[in-house]
Amino acid sequence: MTKEENEKRLAYLKNIVLSMPEKPGSYQYYDDKHVIIYVGKAKNLKRRVSSYFHKEVDRYKTKLLVSKIHDISYTVVNTEEDALLLENSLIKKYNPRYNVLLKDGKTYPSICVTNEYFPRIFKTRTINKRYGTYFGPYPHIASMYAVLELIKRLYKPRTCRQPITKEGIAAGKYKPCLEYHIHNCGAPCINKQSYEEYQENMRQAREILKGNTRQVSKWLYDLMMKNAELLRFERAEELKRKYVLLNEFVSKSEVVSYTIDDVDVFTIVDDDANKNAYINYIHVKNGTINQSFTFEYKRKLDETDEELLITAIPEIRERFNSKAKEILVPMEMTWKLKDAEFFIPQRGDKKHLLDLSEMNGKQYKFDRLKQAEKLNPEQKQTRLMKELQQKLRLPKLPYQIECFDNSNISGTDAVAGCVVFKAMKPSKKDYRKYNIKTVTGPDDYASMQEVVRRRYSRMMEEGTPLPDLIITDGGIGQMNVVREVVEDELKLAIPIAGLAKDDRHRTNELLFGFPPHTIAVDVKSELFHVLTHIQDEVHRYAITFHRDKRSKHQLHSELEDIKGIGPKAREALMAAFKSVKRMKEADAEALAQVVGTAKAALLKAHWAAQEPSVD
Repeated sequence: MTKEENEKRLAYLKNIVLSMPEKPGSYQYYDDKHVIIYVGKAKNLKRRVSSYFHKEVDRYKTKLLVSKIHDISYTVVNTEEDALLLENSLIKKYNPRYNVLLKDGKTYPSICVTNEYFPRIFKTRTINKRYGTYFGPYPHIASMYAVLELIKRLYKPRTCRQPITKEGIAAGKYKPCLEYHIHNCGAPCINKQSYEEYQENMRQAREILKGNTRQVSKWLYDLMMKNAELLRFERAEELKRKYVLLNEFVSKSEVVSYTIDDVDVFTIVDDDANKNAYINYIHVKNGTINQSFTFEYKRKLDETDEELLITAIPEIRERFNSKAKEILVPMEMTWKLKDAEFFIPQRGDKKHLLDLSEMNGKQYKFDRLKQAEKLNPEQKQTRLMKELQQKLRLPKLPYQIECFDNSNISGTDAVAGCVVFKAMKPSKKDYRKYNIKTVTGPDDYASMQEVVRRRYSRMMEEGTPLPDLIITDGGIGQMNVVREVVEDELKLAIPIAGLAKDDRHRTNELLFGFPPHTIAVDVKSELFHVLTHIQDEVHRYAITFHRDKRSKHQLHSELEDIKGIGPKAREALMAAFKSVKRMKEADAEALAQVVGTAKAALLKAHWAAQEPSVD
């Protein structure tokens, strides 16, 4: 590989890393033949993967691994524990070349139920299916111990390792140990607990380990009620204890669910222009995710989501050789597959899997968009303008947007501000401030009309390009008074929108049309963020202008009352002392240096006359 080729490879990989989410998940590295060579886990995908490409990395094996990477993929999960388990299952499936630390048998612990005459239940890291049945692995050790503790309290399985046989029990070969005397074991070795009762306990324990807690809970409840009806109150009380214990126990994971054996999961996410679709595929086998990929499909004939899905599902299933009989999808499918049934989950573990698939599809779409916008920053602004144009059905892109706001206190020092955004970015050189001239008292509507009239009359006279969209900082009332000036008086065809706020003074809706109606915009979207920024910016601009004007007015007012102190003298004094208080504290000589001896004497005499007399 030449130096130029290597630099191009690294640039491609770093661009992927820049767009990765700061969420938990598993990441996979591929070689030049697109074979997975490394699977890793991360609490923060972006931070962890970017660490491989830091210049200060000095470990030889890490450098060697990085030199072999030609592509990166990843799967987002909701918790760190799920990231651990997903990494483990992917390593087992693909056996990547550079995952040397996980090839020595070290893995997450499982729970074993032995095949003995009286089975034991314990944790282990060694899997030998001839020895017993294994459940897990458990990425979260605390959850595993919680399961073991629950089983211990419910069923009290034996913990001793002696090989108990039916013949040995009949011959009286065994003696009860300490666990029996402290009530942690029923002592089946000496027939204190029958074989049938012990085996029934083990059957229920296996169901719990499979995740079938609801079935066990229902069985316990029904048996408890039956014993109560038969007046077997001691037995009913024991069953109630187990029933309560089981219902208090919670141990779930979005990546592992023992109730799910062999399932395919498909979701679809559309891009903003509805030209491309991102179909995520997750395959679950024996309760564990072992495949998760997102594919991009380009629409040719405006196909619906269902049409794209039914085209993609057989192709993807064939690619991954999936024979799953159940396929989870987010919508009703009018098409059928001969070897599988479609199912739309509404709750439970399967609904969690569908949500996880959709989250991965949305993340893939977001990453692709961010990668493209990093290469072409103007693409983001164009996308947002197109989105706003589409939502408001504007005749052209809203390249230039202008927004107005008033500011006054009881009608005094009334001002207004106009901010201009071009290509969704503030154009501060085009901002304008307005002193309200024709309105007396606090009349926001009349003030707004004066400013709009002055601005657009002048722009028409000067031939300045008019805006593509006007936004008012307010609701229906503000929109109507602006329309009266723009459309009725000036005969201009400029679209007018309004941004209204809720009781907590937070932007909560975009209004458009006449009569105005609410336009649906996701409050978490980038477009809503830009609109809120426009509203906050015009409010900041107007109120800052008002405060400056009011401050100057208050500072100059007392000096204006002094006969002989003109505007130039007032300006000079304010520039030198900043406040009237400092002028009063200054001596005559300091004042004379600014305005001369005569005016300094006038100032001192004025302030002396204001001081209260002392008897």
